[in-house]
Amino acid sequence: MTQLECSLIFHLPFFSDILRRKNKFLRRDAAMQPLELARMDELNRCYEIIEAGKRFQREQGFVQWTDDYPNVDTIRDDIERKNGYVVKFGDKIAAYMCIDFEGEPAYDHIRGGWHTIKPYAVVHRMAFDASFRGTGLTKCVFLLIEDLCRSRGVKSIRVDTDFSNGRMQHILEKNGFLKCGTIVFQGEGRLAYDKAVAG
Repeated sequence: MTQLECSLIFHLPFFSDILRRKNKFLRRDAAMQPLELARMDELNRCYEIIEAGKRFQREQGFVQWTDDYPNVDTIRDDIERKNGYVVKFGDKIAAYMCIDFEGEPAYDHIRGGWHTIKPYAVVHRMAFDASFRGTGLTKCVFLLIEDLCRSRGVKSIRVDTDFSNGRMQHILEKNGFLKCGTIVFQGEGRLAYDKAVAG
């Protein structure tokens, strides 16, 4: 599925109706936009989505993101370093994530083994506006990330998630990521996944 196909699918009346029922502020003609760098004037909105993600984790019975992390300074740093990305429908931010092409030092020490080689993209802090959960947007977002990697000549994506975050583990495996082993990120053990970027 390409970026264009994702955009067309989410422009169909069926999806538009779902999204409008969940969010009355979404314009009738809103269509999915390409992955783009978050702007500093969008910082507060991006952090609202992160905060909503923290609440959602607690509702699901686990805590990967704490009260202290990620915080607004974390997101500000993402944006300043041009690692913060958003997906929009019209002018509404539907998802926020950090995509870092500089590597993750924690990934240099893995109990297990990566299936892919450097260079790679790291995806951290992926969160969705509540009104877009359950719409299949996650699959499209990962495809957009793959498109971004291809445009930079990067052939691999690496991600880590908490042992208790079964939802994210399911999403990753459903989207073609393979479990590689465990790493330690910010003092906590995490499951590590990667995926080769085709093409």
